[in-house]
Amino acid sequence: MNLHEFQAKALFRSSGIAVPQGELITGVEDAGVAWARLDGGTALIKAQVHSGGRGKAGGVVAVGSAREAEEAAGRLLGSRLVTAQSGPEGLPVDQLLMEPAAAIDREFYFGMLVDRARASIVMVVSAEGGMDIETLARERPQAVVTLPIHPATGVMPFHGRRVARIFGLQGEPARAAGQLVQDAHRLFRSADAQLLEINPLVLTADQELLALDAKLVIDDSAAYRQREIFGLRDARQRHEAEERAHGHDLNYIRLDGDIGCMVNGAGLAMATMDLIQHHGGQPANFLDVGGGTTVERVTAAFKLILSDASVRAVLVNIFGGIVRCDLIAEGIIAAIREVQVQVPVVVRLEGTNAEAGREALARSGLDIAAAADLDEAARAAVEAAA
Repeated sequence: MNLHEFQAKALFRSSGIAVPQGELITGVEDAGVAWARLDGGTALIKAQVHSGGRGKAGGVVAVGSAREAEEAAGRLLGSRLVTAQSGPEGLPVDQLLMEPAAAIDREFYFGMLVDRARASIVMVVSAEGGMDIETLARERPQAVVTLPIHPATGVMPFHGRRVARIFGLQGEPARAAGQLVQDAHRLFRSADAQLLEINPLVLTADQELLALDAKLVIDDSAAYRQREIFGLRDARQRHEAEERAHGHDLNYIRLDGDIGCMVNGAGLAMATMDLIQHHGGQPANFLDVGGGTTVERVTAAFKLILSDASVRAVLVNIFGGIVRCDLIAEGIIAAIREVQVQVPVVVRLEGTNAEAGREALARSGLDIAAAADLDEAARAAVEAAA
């Protein structure tokens, strides 16, 4: 789950990480008052959307008066911000964060994420902040340093010293960097985060380390014990179909193709999408119905797939390990009858009770093409969508 910048900064602040004073704006009339509360001067108004690249897309505006603040708020609130990460539809701007412009001496990049290959949390740091870290890592990989944190020991004093050395800090700023590492790691663990990012982390003219931006992504699997944080979820920042999928415990992401995919298992779903592209087609979505698939979930999945008007064929690929293929077949039949599917449906069943599942599909009298293997299924779906 993504958090807005102002939400992430509230958690930063409660964990001891220094962030600028900020004012949340939800109405144009609030902007001038908020600017005055920040003691005037130059301030930045930042659109609160779940996307990076806001500044390049016009979502960060510098203002120098109450009138300029109100004008900027009027332009941004109620609009949709299209960034390099948002897709062509953009994301709705319902909230703004206003902060005083900082007197910046130097900019850094600081991040933490889960590295599954190392089975540990790692820090990613660079003395060059304020720019896209992926671009920096690709063009100048020596400028980005990765520091593993052993799960048995947690953060050690040398981690802070190493970060301070990478940033080129000494004295009090170096000690502040060490404290930042401790505070960020504690927040990362306590919030069940998958990603914590500060870009830029700045050294101000007063030699203070300040998190000018903040990004936190929380592991969805921790929702049961992070109820307060998950109460901050902003459903409007997700596509309507993706939010509906969340309500049915389905993992759904809309894509740009015309072949709807329903698969159980994320890895199998990725392989299915690859095969569709291999045969010249384009998947319309990623949809993982999970291991404990039910008739109701399959029906909901069909409705999600067909809510995309661009879908011209549906490929169902189920491997019956935990779930029985005959039960999946019953769900497919019930869903097609209830939803009144008007596009070709190709089904590949393999695993537990697969033969019984294929027989049920054949007896249904519905126009369902059964495929013997995944390659055949992908080819048939591409041909059906042509």
